[in-house]
Amino acid sequence: MEQIKPNYFGDANIEARTVKDIIEPAKSISNQVTVRAALDEMQARAIDSSPVVDQCGELLGILSKNKMNRNVGGFGHDPKTEPVEAHIEKNNAYCFEDQTITEAEQMMLNAKLGEVFVVTREKLLVGTINIEAIAQEGKKLGSRHRFADVEGLNGATGMSDMAGKAAR
Repeated sequence: MEQIKPNYFGDANIEARTVKDIIEPAKSISNQVTVRAALDEMQARAIDSSPVVDQCGELLGILSKNKMNRNVGGFGHDPKTEPVEAHIEKNNAYCFEDQTITEAEQMMLNAKLGEVFVVTREKLLVGTINIEAIAQEGKKLGSRHRFADVEGLNGATGMSDMAGKAAR
C-alpha cells in the first residue's frame, strides 16, 4: 500500500466545505438477498465489494466477493439459499455527510484508507468519498490546506480494505 503524504496548495478556504459537496453516489446491496443474488449483482456491476443496507437504507457493512466465495463455496453451503447477513463485514470506517472535508481527510489519513462510506447522522448510506476527490477539490480551490498526495494511490485502498477499520 502506498503511503499517503500531505500536500499543500494555494489560498482558498476549504475548511468550511462539507463532505456532501463532493460525495460520489454508492449503489448498495440489500441484506435480504441471497449470496448468489449478491454475487450476480456484483459481477454485473464489475465490483469486488459492495456496501450492504437494511430495508430502511441504514449501512450495515460491506460484502466482499472473495469472502463470500471462500466461506460459502468452501464450506459447502448453497449460495442460492444462503443469506448474505452472515457474510457482512461490520465496523467499517465512515464519515458523516455534514462533516467538513478537512475532518474526513484527517480520518482517512489516520485510518490509511483511500475511500470511506458517507452516511447521515442516522447512518443512512449516502455515498462514498475518496482521498483523490479531496485532493482534486483542494487543487480546484487552490487551497493552502493540507490535502493528501494521491499519486500512485488509485486502487491501492478500496472499500474492501475498510473492514475492521472503524474510524468514526
